[in-house]
Amino acid sequence: MRVPDAEEVERTVVAGFRDVPDFPRPGVVFKDITPLLADPVAFGRVTGALAAVAREAGATAVAGIEARGFVLAAPAAERAGLAFWPVRKAGKLPPPVLRRDYALEYGTASLELAASAVRPGERVLLVDDVLATGGTARAACELLEEAGTEVVGLAVLLELAFLHGRRALGGRAVVALHAQD
Repeated sequence: MRVPDAEEVERTVVAGFRDVPDFPRPGVVFKDITPLLADPVAFGRVTGALAAVAREAGATAVAGIEARGFVLAAPAAERAGLAFWPVRKAGKLPPPVLRRDYALEYGTASLELAASAVRPGERVLLVDDVLATGGTARAACELLEEAGTEVVGLAVLLELAFLHGRRALGGRAVVALHAQD
C-alpha cells in the first residue's frame, strides 16, 4: 500500500507529535497527537492519506482502535466513502458484541466489536495512532478476522520500529506514515 505525497505526509506527522517523557509512568515517552489534531490542515492531510491507503487496499470498511484510532479512522472512512467500525475496550458497547482477550506485559485486556456492524467478507483497514509492541493491533486484527472479515492491513501515524511491533502481526501488511527507529 502506497501513501500519496508520502514525504509531505511524513513531515506533517513528525511535526504533529509531541513527546511527553515519563507519562503515564516513569520511563515511558508518550506520543501526544494533540498538536496534529489542533491543526486542521495537518489533520486533513493525514486523514486524506489514510483514506487513500484504504481505497488503494480495496477496503470496504475502516476500523479504528479506541481511542485515538477512532479520531483518525472515522474521518478517513468518511473521506473514502466507507463504513467505520470502532474496536472498543471491553464493556463500552451494548450486546451483542464479539470479544477478544489478549495478554499485555502487565496483565490482560479485552477488545470488543459490535456484532451488528460487521459483515463477513468485508475487507477492513485497521487504523491506529502508534504501533509499538503490536499486541493490541494483533488482538484487533484477530477480532476482525474472527468476525469473518479480511484485514487488508494496518495503517498507523507512527511506528516505533525499535519495539518490533510488526513481528506480532504475523506478516499482515503495515503502512506507517512515519517510522521511528
